[in-house]
Amino acid sequence: MEVIEQAAFVVTTKVTTKVTTKVTENQQVILDKLAESPEITAAELSEILGISLRKTKDNMRKLREAGLIRHIGPNKGGHWEVIDQQQ
Repeated sequence: MEVIEQAAFVVTTKVTTKVTTKVTENQQVILDKLAESPEITAAELSEILGISLRKTKDNMRKLREAGLIRHIGPNKGGHWEVIDQQQ
């Protein structure tokens, strides 16, 4: 039984990892813009994407939770870092 449980965990972990690294078109634009200009604001991204500020922040939250981006420094004056997932 223990071997089956371990195998199920490995399969589940692999599937979850693959699913969580997929990003939407808007999220990919956010990643690209953050890589180009780390100091860009959510409001500026919202204008570029043509979506609401709330949806932009929601997409950024999902990217943070997926470990694809992180914010460095204070809310005002900080910058974004796109985390390389190829490592």
